[in-house]
Amino acid sequence: MIGAGMMVRSIPYDQSPVPKHVAWLLHSGVLGAVVAPLTMLGGPLLVRAAWYTAGIVGGLSAVAMCAPSEKFLNMGAPLGVGLGLVFVSSLGSMFLPPTTVAGATLYSVAIYGGLVVFSMFLLYDTQKVIKRAEIIPAYGVQKYDPINSMLGIYMDTLNIFMRVASILATGSNRKK
Repeated sequence: MIGAGMMVRSIPYDQSPVPKHVAWLLHSGVLGAVVAPLTMLGGPLLVRAAWYTAGIVGGLSAVAMCAPSEKFLNMGAPLGVGLGLVFVSSLGSMFLPPTTVAGATLYSVAIYGGLVVFSMFLLYDTQKVIKRAEIIPAYGVQKYDPINSMLGIYMDTLNIFMRVASILATGSNRKK
């Protein structure tokens, strides 16, 4: 997954758009293989998770586009801290069973905290893409690469979807 992402980012867009699109397709296929185990949750739940994710991404993208130009660009450092916290809680929840208080707390931080952190990353990445598209000149030394710019938003959307699906899956288990 990391190698496919590095390959997509390393191919220049303006000199060779076809290999760039092929690498992007490969990267998307690898991410699809990573997300494929979620299909065990069932079709109706995943469709509902997809609709919820579309609402979250659409709403937050509209907020990021309508906000003042650098409103969310100053959130980089706190988002890094939040991502570290979610990462550590994900690692901790692998070693502590969710039946313990500490394990349940770490799991909740990993799922709900991850949803909040990746939603904030979506705001940050959307404004970063807008700012980069405004600043980079059309005929400068560094050309605008729309695929590299959108990879962050793509990963944010995928992480939001996985967390929403997990939340819906645990919610439907509690009702039974």
